[in-house]
Amino acid sequence: MVEEEYLRAHSQAQAGCYAEPIAMQPSSAIRSFFLSGPAGRLEALLNEGAPNATHAALVCHPHPVYGGTMHNKVVFHAMKALNGFGFPALRFNFRGTGLSEGKHDHGRGEIEDVRAALDWLEGEFHLPLIFAGFSFGAAVGMAAACPDARVMAAIALGLPVGMVEERGYDLSLLQSCAKPRLFLSGGRDQYAPGAKLQALVHSLPEPRKLELIEGADHFFDGHLREMREAVEKWVKGVL
Repeated sequence: MVEEEYLRAHSQAQAGCYAEPIAMQPSSAIRSFFLSGPAGRLEALLNEGAPNATHAALVCHPHPVYGGTMHNKVVFHAMKALNGFGFPALRFNFRGTGLSEGKHDHGRGEIEDVRAALDWLEGEFHLPLIFAGFSFGAAVGMAAACPDARVMAAIALGLPVGMVEERGYDLSLLQSCAKPRLFLSGGRDQYAPGAKLQALVHSLPEPRKLELIEGADHFFDGHLREMREAVEKWVKGVL
């Protein structure tokens, strides 16, 4: 099943897959606002952090054309993991998604959206930054986060290495990225085949860590708690 068919079926079969469940609201206050992006306003949510926060975090969502938004469950759980450390955690909708202005730009302009979000976080909090992205959000986000000196560590969830040619993702910047990076995927991720992901990660400079969650697919269905715990464990180890 191709990616768009899988996403469409997955969304229809599980009502709320891309909607943030009421019962899982974060304990910290949430700010809903728009930040300025290169193609217009970007719809955003900030889970506020602790007064003594040491870092601020950005979490980017999967492919908008196939239903990805900032309310995606993987994005939500990644945000919860980072916000749990007291970090203010920002999510936003890429251009043309939700209430965000502009049009989808096949990943090119979306890299600039990520940079705009990093700029907002730095200007708002003046703290070192942590990046996390899921699927499309990981592919385009790492391109912005890796060369950015303000980003201290980066997390790629379900990096779609199996879709590089089809989607035109450019992962070349990973080869010169020397900041701590976690590559976390499901052992049955249909868009990040384990062997291909391992070959990529093992070719990258240290420090980097690859972790595969046994039995999990691209969306970590049934394994979101394990995904979140893996993020928390890694963050504790590097910060």
